[in-house]
Amino acid sequence: MTAVEPGGGVPAEVDVLIVGAGISGIGTAYHLKTKRPGTSFAIVEARDALGGTWDLFRYPGVRSDSDLHTLGYEFKPWRKKHAYAGGSEILGYLHETVDEHGLRPYLHFGHRVVGASFSSATGRWTVTLRRTSDDTTLTVTCSFFFSATGYYDYDEGYSPEFEGSDDFRGTIVHPQHWPEDLDCAGKRVVVIGSGATAVTLIPALAGVAEHVTMLQRSPSYVLGWPKENKIANALRRALPTAAADRVVRSLSIRLLHEMYRTSRRAPNLFRRLLRLRMTSVLPVDVHFNPSYDPWDQRLCVATDGDLFHAIATGEASVVTDRIARFTPTGIALESGREIEADVIVTATGLKLVPFGRIEVDVDGVPVDWHECVTYKATMLTGVPNFAFAFGYTNSSWTLKVDLTGHHLCRLLDHMDDQGYDVVTPICDDPAVGGGPFWDLTSNYLRRSADVFPTSGESGPWSMEQNYYLDRRRLRREPVDDPALRFTRVAEPAGSSSPAGRREPPPRVPGQCSSPPQRR
Repeated sequence: MTAVEPGGGVPAEVDVLIVGAGISGIGTAYHLKTKRPGTSFAIVEARDALGGTWDLFRYPGVRSDSDLHTLGYEFKPWRKKHAYAGGSEILGYLHETVDEHGLRPYLHFGHRVVGASFSSATGRWTVTLRRTSDDTTLTVTCSFFFSATGYYDYDEGYSPEFEGSDDFRGTIVHPQHWPEDLDCAGKRVVVIGSGATAVTLIPALAGVAEHVTMLQRSPSYVLGWPKENKIANALRRALPTAAADRVVRSLSIRLLHEMYRTSRRAPNLFRRLLRLRMTSVLPVDVHFNPSYDPWDQRLCVATDGDLFHAIATGEASVVTDRIARFTPTGIALESGREIEADVIVTATGLKLVPFGRIEVDVDGVPVDWHECVTYKATMLTGVPNFAFAFGYTNSSWTLKVDLTGHHLCRLLDHMDDQGYDVVTPICDDPAVGGGPFWDLTSNYLRRSADVFPTSGESGPWSMEQNYYLDRRRLRREPVDDPALRFTRVAEPAGSSSPAGRREPPPRVPGQCSSPPQRR
């Protein structure tokens, strides 16, 4: 296909259509633009701005719970003083990335993907979009369909039904939709939840509100960790910029990897290490001593121990109990205690949806995501010319985005070299699959397990949480895997070339090379 010039409206046809303009979509677009400059692509985004998570969440204190040396892209190193950054800083970083690499003309906001249909006869997807400004429907055809939608519902968060919530005379708010005009100064605030949102929100409100109470049903692990990486900053002063970038990122990845490995191999030791970091500020850890092992659920990070300091100073407190009902003036607990509140924040989790809730079919047969098995955690069995980005649960999301974008380019290179039009992961062993899409036990993940794809225990079917393993299989192992079925579109009668066949784009020498392919 002839390359489509960026800009203007959504092009009617492209080689690759990317859905989502957050970290995943921007990262994938960079790889396509730099490694395959002749490939036409577009990024469609339902919202009116880029950034995904970092544009959506606006609650006080919103920040990363992964360090920016790994949450930042490999191709755009994070060089600021603090390794952990607030939401506005991360959003600014994403805007810089888009502008520095000329990606803004490829962005098309206000276009929600509602359906996608693959035709084996043409080897192409027909994707249906709905323009949010006027509800107009339009279609785009593409050879490859890439989902960078993340995994949760942008329309609403998860809030359980609380008896008596209509009786409460104060304000109830979910962090996913924080009102711009909500002023908590001098008010009694109760935050329901003990996950990453609560851990970042409470220190931001402490000292502003009269008092903040974290109300949790059960404890979570919280790691106090320095906001500034002094070793990284020292390396930047001592080494040339490019060398420092490589060393800092490598060390940060290794640290995350070893921390996770230690927690799984020696959970009691890791639990004691977490307790030591916390009890240096708080004398008692009764509210931070979970019954499960570290990393059975995602570990929360309190930068510079800010949550612990807020509790130690009395600006915040923790209550571990179950909610009986909301009252006009607060929350009644099953223990008989009542917590008075002016504002209740339901930091109770997210609603999860696979691949943006897009209705997908292959040759008219609807795709049931739960019946699909992941292939190298980036493609799905039975779904042709489709890939997705899904980050790690035990490390930075972006580490996987960089690997997935690189692998996509290698895959497209191989298809062009061999004259293939369609690639489909195929698993002939009915015993493969059925495993979890993720390896955490958090309730918000369990609630949605039956709508997400499954994984296998080994080989290309596993959903690994290991950057080093993924780096090998996505960047180094041959693309021509026995689990992939490559095909060519049949030539129509009287035609000199297959329907839908595009000319191979010019290659950037050395940037996306693959090992010799198996025959």
